Amino acid sequence: MSEDSVKVTKDQVIEALKQVEDPELFLDVWFLGLIYDIEISDEGVVSIDMTFTTPLCPAGPQLVEDVKFKVSEIEGVNEVKVNVVFDPPWEPPDEVKGMMGMM
Repeated sequence: MSEDSVKVTKDQVIEALKQVEDPELFLDVWFLGLIYDIEISDEGVVSIDMTFTTPLCPAGPQLVEDVKFKVSEIEGVNEVKVNVVFDPPWEPPDEVKGMMGMM
């Protein structure tokens, strides 16, 4: 890594993800628990494993594009790779369940 390159942190990526809102639930993808994993290479490549609330989520493609856009705005990010996974299936966190009247 050259001295003038900027090291991207996981916290920066999480803050960017908090700006991506699910258009149906009006909550951000981080709070919803849709992000399963974040890896950042020394070359500024951010790889994100994420899921959708349902496999047939109509907003899925837009969510992926929004995640890529927001994360790519971070200084030092050279590429954003989003891997959509459905294993394990999404399970809303207890706080989300409470907000949605599921508890």
